[in-house]
Amino acid sequence: MLISQNILTALRGLMANKLRSALTILGIVIGVAAVVALMAIGNGATSSITSRIASNGSNMLNIQAGRSQRPVAGAPYTPAYLYYADYESLARTLTDIAGIAPAYQGRFTVTQGINSSSTSVTGVTEDYLKVNNYEIANGRAINANDRTKQNDVALIGATTATDLFPNTPDPVGMEIRINNINFTVIGVLKSKGSTGFTNQDDLVLIPLETGYSRLYCANASQNGQKVLNVIAVSASSADTVDSVSSQITFILRHQHHLKLADADDFRISNQAQLLSTLSGVTSTLTTFLGAIAALSLLVGGIGIMNITLVSVSERTREIGLRKAVGARKDHILFQFLVETMTLSITGGVIGILLGAGIAEVVTLLKLITAQVTFSSVMLSFSFAVAIGLFFGIYPAYRAANLEPMEALRSE
Repeated sequence: MLISQNILTALRGLMANKLRSALTILGIVIGVAAVVALMAIGNGATSSITSRIASNGSNMLNIQAGRSQRPVAGAPYTPAYLYYADYESLARTLTDIAGIAPAYQGRFTVTQGINSSSTSVTGVTEDYLKVNNYEIANGRAINANDRTKQNDVALIGATTATDLFPNTPDPVGMEIRINNINFTVIGVLKSKGSTGFTNQDDLVLIPLETGYSRLYCANASQNGQKVLNVIAVSASSADTVDSVSSQITFILRHQHHLKLADADDFRISNQAQLLSTLSGVTSTLTTFLGAIAALSLLVGGIGIMNITLVSVSERTREIGLRKAVGARKDHILFQFLVETMTLSITGGVIGILLGAGIAEVVTLLKLITAQVTFSSVMLSFSFAVAIGLFFGIYPAYRAANLEPMEALRSE
């Protein structure tokens, strides 16, 4: 029997039971769609996190207060703080840096007329935009004069501008109200996008000195000194990041009067290290999600084997008749393998289209920008084909080894 005839015979067998064939491939469709969609979402999350960290610059170092310290064994812990004086010392002493920017952040309800937004209000210096890679879309940046005079001025992010001024294309020069204090909008920042629950465009920036005196007040003062949430340092190049980090450690330990045996009471996070760590975590998570989704393909494969065994039982007399007129074992084996492979390939193609559709819906809903990759499509399709082949071998082998006389006597 020609191979083409075998294929046509197998396809006719499947078309004779359209509903059963459709239900059989459902498990493969669901499994492939789940693998494609989940891996697309995982790849999108990885890309989004990578882009967000990269947008801050790979040479960025963020300094924050570390764990509380215990003066002596058994004594209560003493809270650790990062002070404005620490920033001043670092700014005077550090070498091989492109910029340094202190910041103190609080959360307030910002209003403009009937519109309001609960957002972070961050006190910054004039170097904040450069160090954190923000750009001005309209208006101007905060300058040294704003800090010296403690001007009530504000820079707002793109999201904040939309929330507070939905019908105003350019809010520069208009006023917003923070904690019952009027601030004049002097500029709007270019959008940097969002990642998961973090929106880099939902923020208000004000002069740091204005924040200390008008908004944060006692909350930003400890031990008679002004405190900071973070000090961002931009190294001059990727090659100087480690050197700058070592300088920061030496300077801050001296500033905080730490002894040789004392642990650091501050943390230095390296953007490059953070990028590498998060990329590894998200990649592992994506693979894990894909592996879980692939389990449903096994269920689909078991369904294919089950239906194929039923088909062999129903067509026992047909198999016996074909063998009686000269069909060889390999003809019968090939026929049933073609049936199972047709089911798995059809299910794989439909599943890929469905998975890509789900990924597109997730993107359109702006939950995350899902990315369907060629590798994930080929992996899921290859797995579907392998499942069909693996679970089709036993039923096909069983059909091929039926004795003609016993098959013909079957009812």
